[in-house]
Amino acid sequence: LSELTIALGRDSRISGESLLNACVKGITNLGCTAINCGLATTPSMFMSLVFPETNYDGAIMVTASHLPYNRNGLKFFSKDGALESIDIKNILQLTRPDNDESFYAAAKSFDILSLYSKHLKKKISESLNSSESSLPLKDLHIVVDAGNGAAGFFANKVLSSLGCNTSGSQFLEADGMFPNHIPNPENKEAMLAIKKAVVENHADLGIIFDTDGDRMSCVLGNGIEVYREAAIALFSAILAPDFPKSTIVTDSVTSDRLTNFLENILGLKHLRYMRGYKNVINKCKELNSNGITSPLAMETSGHGALKDNYYLDDGAYLALLLVVALAKAKKSGQSLSTLIEKFPRAYEEREYRLKICTEDFRNYGMQALKSFEERAKNKGYHVCQSYEGVRLSFSSVVQHNTTTLATSAEIKNEQSNNIQTNNIQGWLLLRMSLHDPVMALNIEGEKQGDLEKIFALVKELLSDFSCISFGTL
Repeated sequence: LSELTIALGRDSRISGESLLNACVKGITNLGCTAINCGLATTPSMFMSLVFPETNYDGAIMVTASHLPYNRNGLKFFSKDGALESIDIKNILQLTRPDNDESFYAAAKSFDILSLYSKHLKKKISESLNSSESSLPLKDLHIVVDAGNGAAGFFANKVLSSLGCNTSGSQFLEADGMFPNHIPNPENKEAMLAIKKAVVENHADLGIIFDTDGDRMSCVLGNGIEVYREAAIALFSAILAPDFPKSTIVTDSVTSDRLTNFLENILGLKHLRYMRGYKNVINKCKELNSNGITSPLAMETSGHGALKDNYYLDDGAYLALLLVVALAKAKKSGQSLSTLIEKFPRAYEEREYRLKICTEDFRNYGMQALKSFEERAKNKGYHVCQSYEGVRLSFSSVVQHNTTTLATSAEIKNEQSNNIQTNNIQGWLLLRMSLHDPVMALNIEGEKQGDLEKIFALVKELLSDFSCISFGTL
């Protein structure tokens, strides 16, 4: 153990420093060397295991990601990436109450964000066939919103130092109370804040990060918010020329619209897998190890990992791709919005949490799912391949699996089914929650009234499961 060096970093939460110091005590008490990186992002802590200047043996990030200021936790990394849940369980079993601090030593310090910023700047310059000294971003105006989390460095240490105009950037200072808005790209208030900043400052692009910097979303220069599926579509469009016919891995709640865009417009393949960013990342790794090129694994929450970036869900690296694409587009007189102009927006979409009011909720829910699928098939509805739960599609172009387009005969059959369902257009996914007595129901309707019709259809198919509470639409 005395030969091991463990790096520790934290986000801006008010409890971060005390938790980091407690970890330092535990690590040095075992004889290991601890490196205190202070304020850091989750991706930068992983990269501390990769950079030759550091090459640490392991890393711990003190963060609770997008959760409120009064929550906190630990993320563990080895050189193979973030530890899996089974690894965490093993760590917990190895812990022991021990107040003996006879081996306690103060941690050494290292500024990981400066080294990480240097890495990002080099990547941007190389991608634009330019040198850092030539200020390759001097023609761009980009505003950054860090939500007072740990990612504010991206505006000053990366963009500004490459010549970018970052005026209008906001909430870059670390403040663990998050006084302005929750640092979460899925939060409506947060997205409205970055949209307002882009529009008022007439910027080319707005980038918003979550607390620990492993997720991001953006607002284009025309004021269009790009997050969830639109973000997947945008990054896929950026990657498509370099990875033709490759496979994009997403979570299970992505739409038929996205599949159509990826496969029919971009010429890629879409693998709709399970929810959970580790699930989509691991599936991406599996595909590549089997010789199937998959450059991107991305969840609708904004976690996106690239094959060419250690399969690391890294918000700053995704932002790097956007900045490079923007610089190239502007040089040719175009804009980023042209990349996703053929990706249609959803008309109606919603997620419901259906409570299961019985003690044996898991078995009850699984039986409900089994009956739901059987009854849907008997009704002639199209049941799609799904890695979790049951998915029904009512779209005019249906994906019978997540990598192959429907044949004309299948489309004709589905159109016939649509007549039986009052021309409903859309899809649904019904699945069990991993831990809670809840069934999650995602619905998307392609035109007005479709969502309500699909919700009524679900209630009809589960009408005799009295322990499932539907609430109100």
